[in-house]
Amino acid sequence: MSLSPPVRQEYEVALEPFTQSELVRDISLPRRIWQQAWVRKGVILLALAVLWELAARWQNNDLLLPSFLQTANAFIDGIASGELLSKVWISLTVLIKGYLIGIVLAFGLTTLAVSTQLGRDLLSTLTAMFNPLPAIALLPLSLLWFGLGENSLIFVLVHSVLWALALNTYAGFLGVSETQRMAGRNYGLRGLRFVWYILIPAALPSILAGLKIGWAFAWRTLIAAELVFGASSGKGGLGWYIFQNRNELYTDKVFAGLAAVILIGLLVENLLFNTFERLTIKRWGMQR
Repeated sequence: MSLSPPVRQEYEVALEPFTQSELVRDISLPRRIWQQAWVRKGVILLALAVLWELAARWQNNDLLLPSFLQTANAFIDGIASGELLSKVWISLTVLIKGYLIGIVLAFGLTTLAVSTQLGRDLLSTLTAMFNPLPAIALLPLSLLWFGLGENSLIFVLVHSVLWALALNTYAGFLGVSETQRMAGRNYGLRGLRFVWYILIPAALPSILAGLKIGWAFAWRTLIAAELVFGASSGKGGLGWYIFQNRNELYTDKVFAGLAAVILIGLLVENLLFNTFERLTIKRWGMQR
């Protein structure tokens, strides 16, 4: 007796194609709004603000933890009086100078590293020596060498940016495929032209990550340095603003200064880095 599986009769189901109206109807208006990144991030920020306000009301001590509304009022008052804006401008001026110098030096070191063996040894040795060294630990030396001025801050800012960016950039250069390298050499690209047209576009995700890390390190170093020795050339930035108000027990203004640092970080991340990322590596299909 032979066993055979039952034969199922074949059939075909005709499917109606979707119309444009049905596709539009499937994506409702709330869903389309929620798909916007700025809406989701705004909801997250609103939730954090509500939690902050509830925690402050539960703590019931303005000296230890001012509420979100008190901090917002202090922030608005600082903007209206121009005091907070002037502090932000002073800090940003110093920060951008140190950040740009650090970028130039980092790209110089990594270009030398991918060009010569001596450059590779130099970069690996310097990063092993100085990358673990906190930038703020160099502040006493910078004060001794450059005095109480802007140059001292720029020195420690360059240190905070240089090594993180150099390491990320060099790691990105090493990750460039041999096929892309051979294509560049076939076109006769050598030296700086090879780095500019082949290595930098291919390693752009790593470079962008290094730029973000360097920006965050620079902010931390600047605020810490201003908290340590205060004003620079008779002018104080956000760190000095926070330090002064802490001494005078204006905790709401201290939080307003911290909020200014956070808001600048959010603006730079979403308007500068994300826009650059969307126009380059995401458009090129290098990142999701």
